[in-house]
Amino acid sequence: MKKGKIVLVPFPFTDLKGSKIRPAIILVNKESDIILAFISTQLNWTEKSDILLEPSSINGLKKASILRLSKIVTLHKNLILGEISELDSKLHKRLNENLKALFDLN
Repeated sequence: MKKGKIVLVPFPFTDLKGSKIRPAIILVNKESDIILAFISTQLNWTEKSDILLEPSSINGLKKASILRLSKIVTLHKNLILGEISELDSKLHKRLNENLKALFDLN
């Protein structure tokens, strides 16, 4: 699976006391692990690095959602429960720009 794919995974809570099945974007795919950023339908709070994802036939999302680049996790590939779709080229470019800004890589 490549960067920009939208997959379903058990995403851990920050207190590590549980997890929730949710869509996530693959940021890095290396050997047996993947690095993901989660997608949320909670639009009531946003951060500078967040990206609004409108539902479309390309991304397969059913509701307007936020890609939360500040919520990143590394998981084993075996935890991927399914593949939904992928980002279009315009959003993929924005993903790269926002990651550079978030990690101050400019």
